[in-house]
Formats: sequence, structure tokens, C-alpha cells
Amino acid sequence: MSENTIKFGIIGTGVVGTSLAILLEKAGLECIGVHTRGKRSYDHFRRYLPKEQLGLKQLVMESDLIFITTQDCNIEDAAARLSQEKDIKPGQIWIHCSGSLPSGVMCQDPVLPVGYLSLHPLQAFANIDVAVSVMKGTYFGIEGSSPEVERQGEELVMLLGGIPLKINPAKKSLYHAGAVVVSNYLVSLVLLAVKLFEQAGIERKDALAALLPLLAGSCRNIGKLGLPGALTGPIARGDAEVVARHLQSMPEEIRTVYRELGKLALELGLEKKLWDRASYRPEDLNDLEELLNDLGKETKQ
Repeated sequence: MSENTIKFGIIGTGVVGTSLAILLEKAGLECIGVHTRGKRSYDHFRRYLPKEQLGLKQLVMESDLIFITTQDCNIEDAAARLSQEKDIKPGQIWIHCSGSLPSGVMCQDPVLPVGYLSLHPLQAFANIDVAVSVMKGTYFGIEGSSPEVERQGEELVMLLGGIPLKINPAKKSLYHAGAVVVSNYLVSLVLLAVKLFEQAGIERKDALAALLPLLAGSCRNIGKLGLPGALTGPIARGDAEVVARHLQSMPEEIRTVYRELGKLALELGLEKKLWDRASYRPEDLNDLEELLNDLGKETKQ
């Protein structure tokens, strides 16, 4: 792939589409224009790149790559409208950036001379400026309609400064669920911790401020020590009495979440003990398992 000759178009000018266009232009590719139904989003896009608003006909005739960076629910519709156009440039690749949909959803007509590719950045983009600044070093989930299309996708990712990660389209929902857990659910987990602090009489803003350095430290430990090495706390130590007091003091509606996360912590704890050529005392392990499986153990402590 010679980046100096590659022309691309964008359908959908949100944060991902705009940031990709900015970075690919910097890498030497040429954005020939964009297609969007919203005047406001187009005006916002032009603040970063002064490209023309084009019809689908011109995009399919002139582009080597077409990025469909609409909301997930609109990707198939956009691909269907592209499929109705004549004079599609042979060898063209249509690319979406959804983490949950396979690239195959864009194949509306198997005889079209088009490749299909999914490039999903594993990153949380708050806005365009943030997206442009953090794209380097970001992993991209990749899957496509052929090995050659996937190879070109890997080249694109590396042009963006990213790291390709091949994924199985048949199991893409599991991949995306994992990404949602570590991104969206981590935020929810912080809310759970803040609620417990509030129960302890600490105001919400003070709770969040106090928890953020702890959160950052845990992330650093995961990066430095990996799994299970980063696990600390009462379950890692086998301290069932502390876990029992937690369960006794917290609201009933939080206990279920605490127990389920505790089971995962115990799984890590067992792995860590094995790693350290150590083991829990049998009575401590038994107490932890009874507490986390809701067998009424906390009332006996």
C-alpha cells in the first residue's frame, strides 16, 4: 500500500470519523470529502479539515477506502445505500469502527468488487482533540473479509500509530463485552465505591477525590505486575473476618455485586498463591467461599 496515492472518504463526522480523517491526512493519505446528513456535524468537521461535502456516487467512484463511522445502528443502512451506487472503484474497502458488529454486515451484495474491514479502536474518546492525542499506542480490533483486506487494515492501524489486534468475528460480542467491562463498568465500579463511602458519611466529591489515586495505583500495578500479581487486599490475604464485616455493614442491594466480584478476586487469589508456591489455610479458604456464595457465614463471625 503506497500511502501517497490512497484516497479515502468518510461517512459520518463524529469524534471517531473526524479524528481518523485528521490522522490519516497527517500520515499522507488524502481525504477527498465527507458525507453526512447533519449540517452541524459537518461544520464541526470543517473546523479541523476543510473538505467538501460529497454525494455517495462520488465517494464510491473516487475513494480507495470508505470509512462508515456512523452509529452502529446506521452502518448497515449506509452500506446498503453505497451498494446501490454504480461505478464502484474496484478493490475499494469499506471500513466501519464498531466493536460489536462484524465487518460482514456491510456486505449487502456479494458480487460487488469491495472488501470489508472492521477497525475498532480500544480507547475511550471524550472528544476529537483527546482522540487525536491518544490514538498512538491504542490497540485496534481487526477483522475483515479476506487476509489481504486484514493485512491492509494492519497497515492502516500502524499508520495511525496504533497496534493491530486480530479478532474472531464470530466471537466479536465477547470481545466487545470485555471492552465494555473495562471501560464503562469500571466507571460503574467507581460509583459503587463512592456509594459505600457515602454510607460511611463521606461526601460524594470528597469520596471521588480520595478514590482516584487508589484507582490510578491499581491500574499502575496491573500494568507493572499483571494478573494475578496486582491483586491486594483481604481476599488476597485470606482474611475472611474483614470480608464478613464488609458484608454485615453494607446495604443488601450492594452485597450481590460485592460477592460476585469477590469470587473473581478469590479466583485471582488462588492463582497468585499458586504462582507464589503458597496456599490459603483450608479454614480461611472455606470461610471465604461460604461468605462469597452467600451461605450465611457473615452472621456467624
